[in-house]
Amino acid sequence: MQNSYSSSTGTKLLGATNSDSRTGMETGLRVQAVGSLLLRYGLVLVIGWIGLMKFTEYEAKGIQPLVAHSPLISWMYGFLTVRAFSNALGVVEVAIAILIGLRHWSAKASALGSAGAVLMFLTTLSFLFSTPGWEPSLGGFPSLSALPGQFLLKDVVLLGAAIWSLGEAWTSSVRT
Repeated sequence: MQNSYSSSTGTKLLGATNSDSRTGMETGLRVQAVGSLLLRYGLVLVIGWIGLMKFTEYEAKGIQPLVAHSPLISWMYGFLTVRAFSNALGVVEVAIAILIGLRHWSAKASALGSAGAVLMFLTTLSFLFSTPGWEPSLGGFPSLSALPGQFLLKDVVLLGAAIWSLGEAWTSSVRT
């Protein structure tokens, strides 16, 4: 049995060989590939599903207080009804999901959709600051209410997924 010493951890590794290292690297790359697929197409699923929900009265009413308090998009209620705005947003979100999902066929389309998702999640995260959502019974900031605070907080992870997808697709589209 060959002994190796790992200088980065200061521990002795028993039985580590180049073959073990190569197998570990291959396994890591396979896990990374599966993670990448789940990240991108999970993002497509979430954005697409939420976008389709925008065509319901339930969702239109649900986003109304968020939109009404937003300095970025509240002005749209000046010329669109709550339902019309929700429908338009649904079209945009479904289009973003489709574009991201086209990555296998078009890196540029996926980069465009991912950029749209980044803008979308930055907008929704801004609701944390424009919509009352700090829980006063817990002392206010940083205690988030369930709605909209904790509901919106997940968008930090979705923003990260969208930024990763944008970077990956953009890099690929530049190379081809």
